[in-house]
Amino acid sequence: MSTARTAPAATAPTTKAWRNAVFVVFTLSGLDIATWLGRVPSVRDSLHASTLEMGLLVVGMSIGSIAGLTVAGHIVARLGAKRGVEIAAVCLVVGMITASLAVTLGWGFWVIWVCLIAFGFGNGLCDVSMNVSGAAAERAGGRAIMPLFHAAFSLGTLGGAALGSLAERLDIPVALHLGVIGVLVSIAMVVAIRAFGEERMTDPVGTDTSPVPVAVSRWAVWTSPGTILIGLIVLGMALAEGSANDWLALAMVDGHGLTNAGGSLTLTVFVAAMTIGRVGGVFVIDRFGRVPVLRGSALLAVLGMGLLIFTPSVPWAIVGVVLWGVGASLGFPVGMSAAADDPRTAAARVSAVATIGYVAFLAGPPLIGFLGEGFGLLRALLLVFVFIIVAGIVSGAAREPDRRGGRQPGLQSGSGTGAAPDGTDTTADPATVSPQTDATAAAEARASADRR
Repeated sequence: MSTARTAPAATAPTTKAWRNAVFVVFTLSGLDIATWLGRVPSVRDSLHASTLEMGLLVVGMSIGSIAGLTVAGHIVARLGAKRGVEIAAVCLVVGMITASLAVTLGWGFWVIWVCLIAFGFGNGLCDVSMNVSGAAAERAGGRAIMPLFHAAFSLGTLGGAALGSLAERLDIPVALHLGVIGVLVSIAMVVAIRAFGEERMTDPVGTDTSPVPVAVSRWAVWTSPGTILIGLIVLGMALAEGSANDWLALAMVDGHGLTNAGGSLTLTVFVAAMTIGRVGGVFVIDRFGRVPVLRGSALLAVLGMGLLIFTPSVPWAIVGVVLWGVGASLGFPVGMSAAADDPRTAAARVSAVATIGYVAFLAGPPLIGFLGEGFGLLRALLLVFVFIIVAGIVSGAAREPDRRGGRQPGLQSGSGTGAAPDGTDTTADPATVSPQTDATAAAEARASADRR
């Protein structure tokens, strides 16, 4: 007799433990990255490196990050998010320790460069893995929590920066500081992921559990209009966030005449506004849904940047910074949630969308710097202005899947052919196009009968 196979029972304690474990991994990831970045001044002094050489180290880490993001979809789809974080933790600790030893023991610039590629690879792999698991925990809990995960990442970076500042003040050797933090973070990650749930089994499924053809889905997502549009949302909002981190302080100094301390304080205001936006955003998303919130966020960011760029008044510019921070806070986490809506292609889509988003973090700052050289930093930020508008226009791509109707968006029932929500063709296996809502209803009916 055929029976429906259901996911492991997502009781409140289990779901809560999974959610808390994801919080821990996000926080530790931010802490790990900021630990290295916080000791960059000491690294530069130890190497007697020029600005160009330090830039090359950043390029090495970026190469590793892009590589990690690119292969993460394959690793997570085949092995799961839990194993993805395990592999990432190994790469992180190996990269961190060897890079710090190379700095302290004078192994040479290019040895450090290679070590940072490994560190960057771990960061990229961890990023996709924890976002896939976080999106699955979000589905299991039935409410929006992805922005809170990203707020935890921000808090982790603040903690890492604070520890780095303290280590600099106490003159703690780079190898000791980075080695201890690297080992502790990786051990804590491996312990935390024991509470991860199975992200591919968060929804009840029928007896035929054939997935979307794996080799097709992982590459086809790159040609899927849905994936590209979600990527544009993440790209615009990531550019809004990254450009502020890199250029806001200088823009306030050069464009509005603030002191260096005032420029740094303005950046702190922006980070605080983003964190508040992510914490409060979960309630707004639950109330209004993703698309209205994304459109409203884009509007706030555009208004904020308009005040910053076009208003000579410093107080109004600071109001603009607050609006910019709140507006930019939700695009990246909501984009990750949208990319992972379909568990069958979640790993591939999150990998693709994250890669698109990281283009903004990597290419955006130097491009703005180049434009700022010719037109001034405030005018150069108009580039970000345009991308935010584009993100708002295409925000409909992040709409939640219809779990109440007879089918999910993108699935054609009764025809034997169709597509996953990312647009991936599933005709190779007709079972993959059957709506999951029927199996869900059946499972709920059986559970209700058991309770009676």
